[in-house]
Amino acid sequence: MEPRSDPSTTASEGPTSEGMAARCVDVVKTYRTATESVTALGRVTLGIPRGRVTVVVGPSGAGKSSLLRLLGCVDRPDSGAVHVGDQRVDGLRARARRGLRRRHVSYLFQRPGDNLLPYLGATEQVRLAAAMRGAPVDDAQIEDLLTRLGLGHRGAHRPAELSGGEQQRLAVACSVIGSPTLVVADEPTAELDTAAAERVLAAMADLAATGVAFVVSSHDPRVMAVADGTVHLDHGRVVA
Repeated sequence: MEPRSDPSTTASEGPTSEGMAARCVDVVKTYRTATESVTALGRVTLGIPRGRVTVVVGPSGAGKSSLLRLLGCVDRPDSGAVHVGDQRVDGLRARARRGLRRRHVSYLFQRPGDNLLPYLGATEQVRLAAAMRGAPVDDAQIEDLLTRLGLGHRGAHRPAELSGGEQQRLAVACSVIGSPTLVVADEPTAELDTAAAERVLAAMADLAATGVAFVVSSHDPRVMAVADGTVHLDHGRVVA
């Protein structure tokens, strides 16, 4: 399916903050080894719109994971600006980035179990995620969210009692509770079969319609089918 919009931009001043959950302006990220420097991202400028699913695509080594780590406030660029919502984050120290990430950014890992605590039931997982975000959420809201994701009957079940697809849908519930600014997902369907992946993606599209912004790295054509826009990376640069 062709994306319905393209969030990338090449304007020198970068995308404006209006309607954007996150944006990068002239971002450069370089990794240094004992023998060489590798430019993962070279002067990348783009915006991630609110209420959309934006998919980052490109070959291995294109810079997808590096971009997600910057948008997720895990790393800082060598130069350029990174904004989450109205907050510029590239100059923040690690402690300040952790605080902002806790309140405004969720990170979904590829393996479903890596997103969850093994000793908590589904309702407890979501309740804890809300508490860590400082969100005033009651149990009725949690139950409504789990029901929306097809997990209403699984509230007491721990991750080991859930299928991989159910685990990842529970992780999506944890990621969106409390209305974060941005959900960053790194290959979230890679460990799932077709039916499970389609349910997870349908959940993302459904929740994006409520205003949550998703930015997803993927090689999976099923992810492209729910994309509102794409960012194509190659050798660390945005390409048409």
